[in-house]
Amino acid sequence: MRYPFASLLIQEVAPPLGISVELEPEFGFAGELIFPSGKRHLFRNTNFNLNPAGSTEIAKDKAYTNYFLRKHGFNVPEGQTFFSGKLLANLSADKRRGIDEAVQYASSIGFPVFVKPNNLSQGAFVTKTYRAQELVDTACEIFTRTNVMLVEKPCAGRDYRVVVLGERIISAYERIPLSVVGDGHATIEELLQQAKLRLQECGRPNSEIDMLDPRLDVKLGALRMSRMTVPKAQEKVFLLDNANLSTGGTSVDVTDDIHSGFSALAIAASRAIGLRLAGVDIICEDLSVAPDAQQWNLIELNAAPGLDNYASLGDRQAERVRELYREVLGYLASHEP
Repeated sequence: MRYPFASLLIQEVAPPLGISVELEPEFGFAGELIFPSGKRHLFRNTNFNLNPAGSTEIAKDKAYTNYFLRKHGFNVPEGQTFFSGKLLANLSADKRRGIDEAVQYASSIGFPVFVKPNNLSQGAFVTKTYRAQELVDTACEIFTRTNVMLVEKPCAGRDYRVVVLGERIISAYERIPLSVVGDGHATIEELLQQAKLRLQECGRPNSEIDMLDPRLDVKLGALRMSRMTVPKAQEKVFLLDNANLSTGGTSVDVTDDIHSGFSALAIAASRAIGLRLAGVDIICEDLSVAPDAQQWNLIELNAAPGLDNYASLGDRQAERVRELYREVLGYLASHEP
């Protein structure tokens, strides 16, 4: 069960500002803010009505987000949407693209490719597939949950998230995929189990390593390893290709090092989609170097970024998150719901 990090933090920072918080008592993810003026705002998890509904819906749809970002001159991954059998029946013949067409497209741009659901979050089902059968298997899994998937050409570089509020950068951090480090004795399966147990000890209750995640085996197969492989002492083995913190990835704070060009780029991208609060995901070689000096791509925009994993990095990061929510409350106090 997930932990209501945002709600509890709001409950901490709101009373000193004269704002009352009433949480739904059973799970605590939804609540109502009562301001000194009598104004009321509802919120759910990290959604505080800062962003317009239309912009939020666009941000949830990766293909639409890519379209509008590309339209405004931003670099985005090369990719195409494909549809479940259920949805194909409702499309005109010229727009029908199913799993067979996805395999043909992947072959045309070259494996490996990323396969991802078009409208799910937290890295769910995002898989780097290295051959056609892996793509087919991943597509079948995705289509049990949603009707649209993306096939994208991978972008070279490191994975960063930049959190924007209005015209300011709140935080920036590099996201590093789930990995284990060998000791010369334990198998990858055993090391993974140890990593799973450490997550909550590190104050990351909303991160979870799924021991049955088929993506682990896809990645290990690409490395010519298996769960029974015993890595050498100090050998680092990356177990996923996506760097989402919710699936056990780690992060490094780079807020103080972000280049002003990337700050401006993240703010402009958020503005292009109409978002006041956004998590802007960027792939590049180094966020501290000017964008003009390297290859970069915008991978995704999140209209309700979770910051619980970032806050777990240390006291300084936790205070940045508190300050973000204080600013959110200040904005809500002066704007109509």
